[in-house]
Amino acid sequence: MPAKPNPRNHRNNPYVLDDMFVRVHRTAAGVAWRFRTELMTLTTVGAGYAALACLVSLILAAVVVGGLVLVVAALPWTRWFLIRRAWCVLSRHRIQKVCFETRMHTRSGRLPLVLRIHPTQVGERAILWCRAGICFEDFEAHTGELAAACYAREARVERSKRWAQIVMVHIVRHDTLAARTVVAPDLAPAAVLQASDTTTIPAA
Repeated sequence: MPAKPNPRNHRNNPYVLDDMFVRVHRTAAGVAWRFRTELMTLTTVGAGYAALACLVSLILAAVVVGGLVLVVAALPWTRWFLIRRAWCVLSRHRIQKVCFETRMHTRSGRLPLVLRIHPTQVGERAILWCRAGICFEDFEAHTGELAAACYAREARVERSKRWAQIVMVHIVRHDTLAARTVVAPDLAPAAVLQASDTTTIPAA
C-alpha cells in the first residue's frame, strides 16, 4: 500500500519562496544588499584611489584623496549633504533592526521592505512596503521603539491613502518651530525678582 503523502513534505510547503528569500537574506548576497550604500561608497573611493595610484605614487595618491576629503568636509553644503545621507543610511538599518526585535516580520522572517528613505527638514522619511502579515497598526504601536532606535526625538507613522501596504515613517530629530532660547530653571527666580522690582504701584 503506498504511503500517504506527508503534508509537511517540502514539496507540499506553500512557503517555499518565503524560505528561499530568508536563506538569501542570511547569505552574503543578502548582507551585500542591506549594506549596498556602504559597499558602493567604499568601492568608488577604492577604485578612484587605485586609478590615481597607477598614475602617481601611492603616497601622493593618498595625499590627494585625503585633501579631497578635507575639502568636501570643509564646505558647508557638501558636509550637510553627507551628514543627512549618513543619517538616512543609519535610520534604514535601525528601522530594520526594530522590525526584527519587535517581531514585525512574517513568520518566515521576512522584514518590511524599505523602498526609499530621504532627508526632510526635521529628519528623515522612510517609505516601507509591508509584506503579508504586517500592517500599519504594527508600526503605530511601536513608534516609541522606532524613535529610540533611530536616536530621534519622536517617530510618526502615516498610512498611504491609496495602498494599505505602504507605510511612511517620519523620523523627527529636531523641531523647526521650537524655541531656540530656553530659560534655565535656576535663572527663573532671578527673573521673577527683577520683574517684581521694576513694577510700579499706581497712586491712590
